[in-house]
Amino acid sequence: MTINTLEDLFHDQLQDQWSANTQALNVLTQLGEAAQDSDLSRALIAGSNGIQQGIRTVEEICNRHGIAPNGEDCKGMAGLVAEARAHALEEDFADPDVRDACIITQYQRMVHYALAGYGSLVAFANRLGHDQDGAKLQDCLDHTYDGDRTMTAIATGGVNAAAL
Repeated sequence: MTINTLEDLFHDQLQDQWSANTQALNVLTQLGEAAQDSDLSRALIAGSNGIQQGIRTVEEICNRHGIAPNGEDCKGMAGLVAEARAHALEEDFADPDVRDACIITQYQRMVHYALAGYGSLVAFANRLGHDQDGAKLQDCLDHTYDGDRTMTAIATGGVNAAAL
C-alpha cells in the first residue's frame, strides 16, 4: 500500500496497532503466569483484558473504514515481545522477586510502545474529523496509561523492595 494521505497513514497505523496488540496479548498472558506477586499477576490479567478490548476497538474502526485489521506486521512490537520472552520468561532467575521486577520492566516497555501508537492514532483521527474513532481511541489510550501507572505503583509499592 502506498501512503499518500493522512487517511492512508491512519489506516496503516490502525493495522500496525492491531498487530502490536495481538502480539503483546500472548506474551502478557505468559508474563502473568510467571509472576509470583499476586497484585502483579492480577494487574497483568487486567492488562490482557484491556488489550483484548483495544483489539476489538481497532477492529471495529478498521471495519468502519473498509480495511482489514491484519494488513500490517508490527516489527517494533515483535522485537519487544522477543525481549520480554528472553529477559523475563527464558532467563534463569534465582529470586522470583527479581523476575517480577523484570516482568514489570518488560511490560512497561511494551506499554510505552502502545501509548505512542494510540497517541498518534488519536491525533490522526481528530485531525481527519473522525470524532467517533478519536473518542474510542482516546479511551484505549487512557486505559493504557492506567495500566502503566498501575505497574509503576506495584513496582514502587513492593516488588522492587522485595527484589532488593
